[in-house]
Amino acid sequence: MNRVLIINASVRNEKSHSRRLTQLFVENWKNKNPKDMFSYREVGLKDIPPINEKWISSAFIKPDERTKENQSGVQFSDELIKEFKMHNVYVLGTPMYNWSIPSGLKSYIDQLMRINETWKFRSGQPDGDYVGLLENKKMFILSSRGDTGYGKNEKNEHMNYQTTYLKFVFGIMGIDDISIFSLDNEEFGGEIFEKSKRDIYQRIEMI
Repeated sequence: MNRVLIINASVRNEKSHSRRLTQLFVENWKNKNPKDMFSYREVGLKDIPPINEKWISSAFIKPDERTKENQSGVQFSDELIKEFKMHNVYVLGTPMYNWSIPSGLKSYIDQLMRINETWKFRSGQPDGDYVGLLENKKMFILSSRGDTGYGKNEKNEHMNYQTTYLKFVFGIMGIDDISIFSLDNEEFGGEIFEKSKRDIYQRIEMI
């Protein structure tokens, strides 16, 4: 049995295309895996506080030196990390905002990206050799974007700070099994966008 965490990052609700993608994913997955358990984490419509100086002071304390008092700055971060670790499948629905990700999702990632919790330095020293601490996890990134051509070797690849960043940062945490499904052409509308929707909906149904 899988424990599936659905993460929605759009600041739109009913008009959100990325939310529609996660909804379709859940419907499809439940039909094929009826015994799996689902949880939801909202990072678009609910505020995720950004990290601050108190957070940093708490986050970089060595595990064997932690106390309730000196860890007060990461109390919410601890809750998010505990929830994240409890699941083995992640479904992240996110739009592209200004060629990157929504601010709520960035704050969520900052809360998760904790040394000695989701990653560490292999040698124990800050030498850039990162080791992810999350094992046997699978992630689906369901993105929506206004334009097109953001894939590998495509015309707008150099402007894609959305899925490339997400794949990189979650990879640092140890999640190396990541599948990306992107709905493009929203700003064009009409038949070109409808075709994009049909194609991506079909791909999700085939998962």
